[in-house]
Amino acid sequence: MASSPRHLDVCFSPGIIHLYDITDSIVVVIDVLRATSSMCVAMHYGVNSIVPVASVEESMAYRAKGYLIGAERNGEMLDGYDLGNSPFSYMTEMVRGKDIALSTTNGTQAIVAAKNAHTIVAGSFLNLDVLCDWLKSQDRSVLLLCSGWKNSFNLEDTLLAGAVIDKLQADYSMSMMRDAAIAARHLYTVAKEDVYGFLGESSHRMRLERLQIEKDIEYCLTPNQAPAIPILHDGALRLLTP
Repeated sequence: MASSPRHLDVCFSPGIIHLYDITDSIVVVIDVLRATSSMCVAMHYGVNSIVPVASVEESMAYRAKGYLIGAERNGEMLDGYDLGNSPFSYMTEMVRGKDIALSTTNGTQAIVAAKNAHTIVAGSFLNLDVLCDWLKSQDRSVLLLCSGWKNSFNLEDTLLAGAVIDKLQADYSMSMMRDAAIAARHLYTVAKEDVYGFLGESSHRMRLERLQIEKDIEYCLTPNQAPAIPILHDGALRLLTP
């Protein structure tokens, strides 16, 4: 008997994920600038696990358990925490083998919102090729969940969703709610020769530029710098080992 077709879809905001049936799907959570990019870097540099939590208070509570704790709001690391949301924070021996509890403005919120999915992984430009290769090997539909900015649409997450669709469309079919996926793919087609330039006037890039962290933006938009897939298991992200 032929297996059911695998579908691709895009959800532009965690605020509307309740409109999608994800109980048998892989949800790829996307927060390009910067949470899921940092998660990929963390796994690539040997972090043992990351517990995504919705509130900074929850993150702080893990310190007593021996975790490093990280928190970011509105692009800035919070006082009293070990880590923020910059991928460069995780390129250090300090994090190797460690467990981290992390709360961010958008990315960890999206992971929590997707809790009913069959499988949750983190996606970014940094793990684009290895992520797409793994998705092709799975016999499940895929929902690309853009974290956006405080439940509103953003460009950078949509472009990453479009890049994934561009690589997977030959192996998947579009869902009946296909317009979001088509829009993401078309946006990526327009932007792919210069994603950094295309995002020049985007709200979050301008927000991060005001914080003088331009190097984070450039790094997070560069494909395949951290070829690791964080996968959620028992409430914590760990390195997927196919």
